[in-house]
Amino acid sequence: MDAYSISFTSASQRNLSRIWRDLKSCRQYSVVEMGPEDLAEKPGLEYRIGERRARSSARKPHVAVVGAGFSGLRCTDVLLQHGFEVTLIEGRNRLGGRVYQSKLPSGHLVDAGPNWIHGTNDNPILDLAKESGTAVGLWEDKSSVFDEAGRMLPLSDAVLHSGIMWDIIGDAFRYSNKHSATISPDESLWNFFEKEVPKRIPDTEPDFEQKRKSVYQIAESWGAFVGSHVFTQSLKFFWLEECIDGENLFCADTYQKILQLVAKPAVEGATIKYETIVNKIQTTSDEGGPLKVYTEGGEALEFDEVVLTAPLGWLKRHAQAAFDPPLPARLTKAIKSIGYGCLEKVYISFPKAFWQSARPTNGTTDSTVQGFCQMLSPSYATDSNPRKWNQEFLELASLTPSAAQPTLLYYFYGDQSKFITGELSKLPSKEKQDAFLFDWFKPYYSRLPHYDENSPACIPTGCYATEWLNDDLAGNGSYSNFQVGLEEGDKDIEVMRKGLPDRGLWLAGEHTAPFVALGTATGAYWSGESIGKRIAQAHSREKGGVTVVD
Repeated sequence: MDAYSISFTSASQRNLSRIWRDLKSCRQYSVVEMGPEDLAEKPGLEYRIGERRARSSARKPHVAVVGAGFSGLRCTDVLLQHGFEVTLIEGRNRLGGRVYQSKLPSGHLVDAGPNWIHGTNDNPILDLAKESGTAVGLWEDKSSVFDEAGRMLPLSDAVLHSGIMWDIIGDAFRYSNKHSATISPDESLWNFFEKEVPKRIPDTEPDFEQKRKSVYQIAESWGAFVGSHVFTQSLKFFWLEECIDGENLFCADTYQKILQLVAKPAVEGATIKYETIVNKIQTTSDEGGPLKVYTEGGEALEFDEVVLTAPLGWLKRHAQAAFDPPLPARLTKAIKSIGYGCLEKVYISFPKAFWQSARPTNGTTDSTVQGFCQMLSPSYATDSNPRKWNQEFLELASLTPSAAQPTLLYYFYGDQSKFITGELSKLPSKEKQDAFLFDWFKPYYSRLPHYDENSPACIPTGCYATEWLNDDLAGNGSYSNFQVGLEEGDKDIEVMRKGLPDRGLWLAGEHTAPFVALGTATGAYWSGESIGKRIAQAHSREKGGVTVVD
């Protein structure tokens, strides 16, 4: 969940920031601003693997791209532009991977995967949104906050406490970027909050204990950004969580039209094998002949190069059995070390957005909820939520009119994700699943302004829940993150990003993206683009399929 921008490096400091230096080194061909000194840093040509094979025959080099998410689709596009033959192998019966939409009973489409465009400066996904006419939304950096008893806090208190929380997040980014080398791997972002909150709310302030408690509770919302609890967020590698600068935009029209644009070159130019699950990849040296990709259906397919875009969670589960010969120890360690989140979400729709009614509440002036809302450590639903998990959601009725809908979008992670998806997996029908979700979330949406249990406007009409934790092709989770205990997070990403070009195996996906785009749709797109260009370099092929002879 990304209603707030999480870019904290000023333009003047980018030459000192590892995350921005990494972006420039990864994106030599991008529109990222580069100075004359950067233009001299041409991408290396050391990975010319397969060049002799390609030059010794009249055929096009044949590349397998395993996985048709954003990284696989973009890689396919780049390879086709450079004259390769591409076979796109996809386990599902559709394109997009985790970019997927579902339709609510109201007729509104909602995203099961990414909702956001992370940063607006030099972001290709924003360019695609504009090209496709995809409406995007933006909320003010204000949120509604409800306390433990379900009472809505005054806006001034919510703004104050949220502001302290985000100031500490900004300081944590800067501290991590500057001191990463000396920070203990066991130190968490939560430890940083424990040091900083008392400095900002000294015990000389009235009611300081309650104010501190509110900030700590709001800080738990960080889990909805990375898919894991704030207690487990590595402080040493917190700097890797920084995103592209600019605003974070909500894809109000969903990612559907963006996906269609990204997929078009593959649909028109590649061979696509749907419902084909890869269970083993046999790699080779440059002298060892073609690579082989084995499928659950018993096929053994031969290629010159293989691009594997499987999610990090899939790699974690299959790293031992899926590769022959086994992956090198350092690559296996990198896959094991980087965390993998479990962000899930539930959409609940209503006949109308009752929470935006202008009707006064209890004799007071207008009381509404708009945009992001947090319900902190609820003590009023202990039968269903005995651990008092915070509830965080966006209301979608205040989006641009063409995309607005009377729907609440709940984000959750960690143990709540495991509980909700576990309960849903036990229920035999969509009707029973919906009834469970309506009942479980009712203590929270019933606290919203103007709720009336007897009003038809307040009775849910439909819902949709993601179950990425139950999806093996999604890696049984959401996206990469950086957890306590991590010792070489940046190097681990670089090792996965490099892949095994000498054996013809290239890795792509959000977990191999430039640091600034890890865990995002933009990062997946960039990673596929980068691998496509590296393979083209390895085969000395320019756009149009021209082979360059030195």
